[in-house]
Formats: sequence, structure tokens, C-alpha cells
Amino acid sequence: MRKKRHNYTPEEKVIILKRHLVDHVAVSDLCDEYQLQPTIFYCFALFL
Repeated sequence: MRKKRHNYTPEEKVIILKRHLVDHVAVSDLCDEYQLQPTIFYCFALFL
């Protein structure tokens, strides 16, 4: 059975990116916490 796709709101994307840029949380830790692929994380940064 496939996992349900989660669509992050722009506010959620900003919160995730802020944790990386301001709080210096590692990308790998954020990806594990939010169950993201690193490429998706970097796409957040490109589009915001």
C-alpha cells in the first residue's frame, strides 16, 4: 500500500526552511523528522 502524499502549505515550507537556515538544523535531520526526500527540501528553497 502506498503512503499518502503530504502537500505542505507555504507556511509549513517556511517553518522547515527557517529551522535549517536560522536554527542550523541539518537537512538530513529535518528530512527524517518530516519524512521528506532531500531533493524535495531543496525544491522548497528554490520556489520560496
